[in-house]
Amino acid sequence: MRIDIVTVLPELLRSPFEASIMKRAIDKGLVEVHFHNLRDYTTNKYKSVDDYPYGGGAGMVMMIEPIDKCISQLKSERNYDEIIYMTPDGETLNQGMANAMSLYENIIILCGHYKGVDQRVRDHFITKEISIGDYVLSGGELGAIILSDALIRLIPGVLSDETSALTDSFQDNLLSPPIYTRPADYNGWKVPEVLLSGHAAKIDEWREEKAFEHTKNRRPDLLDR
Repeated sequence: MRIDIVTVLPELLRSPFEASIMKRAIDKGLVEVHFHNLRDYTTNKYKSVDDYPYGGGAGMVMMIEPIDKCISQLKSERNYDEIIYMTPDGETLNQGMANAMSLYENIIILCGHYKGVDQRVRDHFITKEISIGDYVLSGGELGAIILSDALIRLIPGVLSDETSALTDSFQDNLLSPPIYTRPADYNGWKVPEVLLSGHAAKIDEWREEKAFEHTKNRRPDLLDR
């Protein structure tokens, strides 16, 4: 997978891709991540990427020209499965979306800033709009990191145990069951006996029951999907 992130703050993005699972995936050659600074595609001496909105109002708007130049150049070099805009009014990211998108070969993620982008960008370039929740951040960079992490960890070969991602919360619309590790008895707080039994079928049954119970208590809405 190749991820091209279009942003005005590439320095904000680099660190998460230089550590942990995402760095491992890059080092293995399983994913490429490239940052594109929109200021490199401006034509004015101040390298401005924003201007006042037509019709007045507070805030600034990201201009269409540098975004057009950047995205058009990338599209001339390869085909993209999606051109994604991170925005609070997009479709809320969920595990099903991440599962499907992890199979893509090439994606562009456009990070909004200020009051957002010129609507013509959304009308003519963007193929998918994604939100990470019902709140507003200073820009789309943190959302782009979250989306990238959600996709990258699902790529075969990224996780040491490839079955791990299949048992995460939200797979099959269930939250994960409780999990335990050593010691089996800590200050009198004991691990459930079934997990120490070595009986795989009973353990699977216990985990399924607990996952359903946990989901019913915390996120009953998931059971209706």
